[in-house]
Amino acid sequence: MLFNRATHVLLRRALASAAIKRNATASLSTLTSNINSGSTTSRTNLRHTSRQHLLNKSSPAFSSVYRRWASSFLASYDEHVAERATMAAGHGIAPKPLDAAQVSTLIEEIKAASGDDAENARFVELLSERVPPGVDEAAYVKASYLSALALGEETPTLISREKAVELLGTMQGGYNVATLVTLLSDSDSNIASLAADQLKSTLLVFDAFHDVVELHNGGNTVATSVLESWADAEWYLNKPAVPDKMTVTVFKVSGETNTDDLSPAQDAWSRPDIPLHAVAMLKNARDGIEPVQDGEIGPISQIAELQAKGYPLAYVGDVVGTGSSRKSATNSVLWFMGDDIPYVPNIKGGGVCIGGKIAPIFFNTMEDSGALPLEMDVSGMNTGDVIDIYPKLGKVCVTGTDEVVSEFELKTPVILDEVRAGGRIPLIIGRGITTKARVALGRDSDISDIFKLPEGPGAKPEGYTLAQKMVGKACGLEGVVPGQYCEPMMTSVGSQDTTGPMTRDELRSLACLGFSADLVMQSFCHTAAYPKPVDVVTHHTLPDFIRTRGGISLRPGDGIIHSWLNRMLLPDTVGTGGDSHTRFPIGISFPAGSGLVAFAAATGIMPLDMPESVLVRFSGTMQPGITLRDLVQAIPYTAIQMGLLTTAKQNKKNIFSGRVLEIEGLPDLKCEQAFELSDASAERSAAGCTIKLNKEPIIEYMNSNVVMLKWMISEGYGDARTLERRIARMEEWLANPQLMEPDAKAEYAATIDINLDELKEPVLALPNDPDASATLSEVQNTKIDEVFIGSCMTNIGHFRAAGKLLKGASTPIPTRLWVSPPTKMDESQLIDEGYYSIFGTAGARTEMPGCSLCMGNQARVAPGCTVVSTSTRNFPNRLGQGSNVYLASAELAAIAAIEGRLPTVEEYQKYMAEVDATASDTYRYLNFDELPEFVESADTVEISSEMKEAAQRLGAS
Repeated sequence: MLFNRATHVLLRRALASAAIKRNATASLSTLTSNINSGSTTSRTNLRHTSRQHLLNKSSPAFSSVYRRWASSFLASYDEHVAERATMAAGHGIAPKPLDAAQVSTLIEEIKAASGDDAENARFVELLSERVPPGVDEAAYVKASYLSALALGEETPTLISREKAVELLGTMQGGYNVATLVTLLSDSDSNIASLAADQLKSTLLVFDAFHDVVELHNGGNTVATSVLESWADAEWYLNKPAVPDKMTVTVFKVSGETNTDDLSPAQDAWSRPDIPLHAVAMLKNARDGIEPVQDGEIGPISQIAELQAKGYPLAYVGDVVGTGSSRKSATNSVLWFMGDDIPYVPNIKGGGVCIGGKIAPIFFNTMEDSGALPLEMDVSGMNTGDVIDIYPKLGKVCVTGTDEVVSEFELKTPVILDEVRAGGRIPLIIGRGITTKARVALGRDSDISDIFKLPEGPGAKPEGYTLAQKMVGKACGLEGVVPGQYCEPMMTSVGSQDTTGPMTRDELRSLACLGFSADLVMQSFCHTAAYPKPVDVVTHHTLPDFIRTRGGISLRPGDGIIHSWLNRMLLPDTVGTGGDSHTRFPIGISFPAGSGLVAFAAATGIMPLDMPESVLVRFSGTMQPGITLRDLVQAIPYTAIQMGLLTTAKQNKKNIFSGRVLEIEGLPDLKCEQAFELSDASAERSAAGCTIKLNKEPIIEYMNSNVVMLKWMISEGYGDARTLERRIARMEEWLANPQLMEPDAKAEYAATIDINLDELKEPVLALPNDPDASATLSEVQNTKIDEVFIGSCMTNIGHFRAAGKLLKGASTPIPTRLWVSPPTKMDESQLIDEGYYSIFGTAGARTEMPGCSLCMGNQARVAPGCTVVSTSTRNFPNRLGQGSNVYLASAELAAIAAIEGRLPTVEEYQKYMAEVDATASDTYRYLNFDELPEFVESADTVEISSEMKEAAQRLGAS
């Protein structure tokens, strides 16, 4: 069931091969046993000695049997296929794509091919079908061999020159393009024409486009035919159009499906292996979902039964895709409900996803994958229903009837073009190719004759919000309006380690060999503390991949992505990141799945339909004992009271979903504090967040960050040129600090006013839903088993406050306390100040700086326990199986750890009086320009004139 058609063929051949081995003679079986045991000597002897001996001395029938399986490569590969067939409780998993070493061995087998037609056919099929395209290392080996064949530099055996050209055309772009362009001038007109045919459907040509234009200008008619094909958008028109009616079987997941359900954190290590990772989708039993093994293997049998009806499945849910920005969640859904992509192993596209509400990042990731995401009322749909979807009419009917089940509107008229093109990213790249080709041919550049183009902005508004101005600036405009399609420049892009391997694979598929975004940073915060073997490989290989493309790589143990990336930001700029909490405290970020993050890093832009904004306006004065975390939770708490947000999943109302959360009224927050507010916009399912700050805290932050980045260069972090360029841009801003302001007449979808004078007690998130909120008095005296103080929602001030509270506590405390600072610099400072001694005396478990418990993929709390956590989310089973997690401030968490329960308001205020008495000492932040060891290192670094000039050019653009 987990196999696609090609995989079934591979499995049948592997099993057939195994059967032949069992029936062979004893001497041959002995050799087989040695091969299967991995004996290098036996493999070598078989290949170079025994093979010819046996073929010469055996009967013709025996020789035929032998040739069917004798290839050491095929024997090893068949073992792998058979092994994967036993996984997932016997349901089987598709074999992995071939890696570079396997492709190299395969090519040697092809070069030395025997006369066995079946074996030879398998060699060619594996090279054709099981190698990832783009600039994967295996693709490089494949393209090198095929290029040598196509250029006549290699003697053909199993693959003719013509076939080599055709196979180069299936590799999408990257290493294959230069050869195909060269062949446009080949003396053999058939080869030149064949190369042209391949380029006509290739979009990832990048600068090679200009080489084709140059050949055209020089009179090469074959090159002209390529340009004409691109100009006519044959790459698009040759694909099937979206049908007027799509018949699907409903697979419904009631309630809320978050990305933890679709791509569990505990299984994050397997995300790059899509078929294996998909096994964990919906592995925890819930209403209507029947896992094969509860907590281990998802509802594979249930899905197979629905597929037996003969129609594709559509994923349907009340609320779909909330939580983390995991492309892996989309990959898992599409593995069961999408379509095979020719010549691309183990990835699927297409498919249909229907939700009452679909989280914006998940919606966009579905778009990028070529799926059709639709928002509509799903109350009339149930698992097993067969429905007809009419994409152009906006209705869903019971199959074969006119009975309307639900109606909908497409989010954008462009979405059907995206589906036909195979995704939003191929459509963007392809439209660009078509436009450029028309210009090169002297034709009108307008492409509206073929494509449904995004609608332009209407009348200029009376005013722009802060977000609309920031995005406008990144597009070279005064501002953008809600609904306007734009492609803002990406100034800063972040990637972390559980999504980084997928981003790497997406970059390879985009044929990216260098970043166009000004700054790309990779962290290792989610896996460093408890790495699995696959994580260790990532720690060793991903840094070079990032640095060789001009990016910055952190190191395992450095700490959380956001705590570092925030210190590399430029005010009023736009960025993105492969983590849903990439929410800049200065500027604005639109987090995304791995595919879109890769696109942003590779091209330096990101497609965006500008969202509406919701204004949250604070007034009054913070009351004693109230923390910023209470302000964070006061936002959903107030929205619920206003009727703008509901916690019920069916027909859920969420004013923040897909909109920008714009916060005003707290202008003097330090940037570290501001991030606590912007970070939590992820839990509101907001598209992004801005915070209106005064210049002074930003200037303080930037001065500190310049020193930190220079220290990074002195410590050998790379890419040094990227760090230098960013330092130069920071210094340029500091020389003339200017900040954007929202216009007084800017329009918002809603305005939420929060009077701080009325907020007199802490506000917590209730278990299993970060939106569900209650005041402390409503939940006081709840018994607490474990407490976690850590995650990107914390800074050094929180740990000082917790330490001061714990210092006066009796020991041992009655709870299990976890402590994990966000960065190694915080950890070092806290050790120097004696706080780690306090944590140790209290019996706390101090973790490596990083994400720790927050994501749930490393250490976990005890099953079924009750927890107070400072982490970002409290979805079911996230921190621990069956755990009940309250989200609260570090201060309240520390008090709960001491008391073993949630305190009363009076008890809480008594504790907080001690903290407030030393607030100026407690809530100090890491200003690196005031720390001697950082200043001394920074003084050894000089910024090159080249990078200063580059910074000036970027600042002027």
